[in-house]
Amino acid sequence: MNKMGSLIFITIGILFNLLGCIGIIRLPDTYNRLQAATKCVTLGCCSILIGVLFHFGFSDAGIKALVAIPVLFFASTVGAHALIRGTYHFGVKLGKKSVKDDYKDAVK
Repeated sequence: MNKMGSLIFITIGILFNLLGCIGIIRLPDTYNRLQAATKCVTLGCCSILIGVLFHFGFSDAGIKALVAIPVLFFASTVGAHALIRGTYHFGVKLGKKSVKDDYKDAVK
């Protein structure tokens, strides 16, 4: 089960990363692309790291994977938030099909 569990988590992580890459290509505007990149790739990489932990156990590689998960999670979400705020401040318009702009009244 140990090797099979690691293979399952690594496969799930690869699928999340693939969906994130497809989202970057297919989504209409910068904000949606950043959301796809951040959420899918963060979940994909965390799943791969959990698979590494299952594969190696609590050895050096497993502990490093365990430590990297919260670092990756917080760094990617904070980085994506900063990129989206900066993009909005520089005046990049929302997509034509966007319904609501929550920052319109809060920022300026």
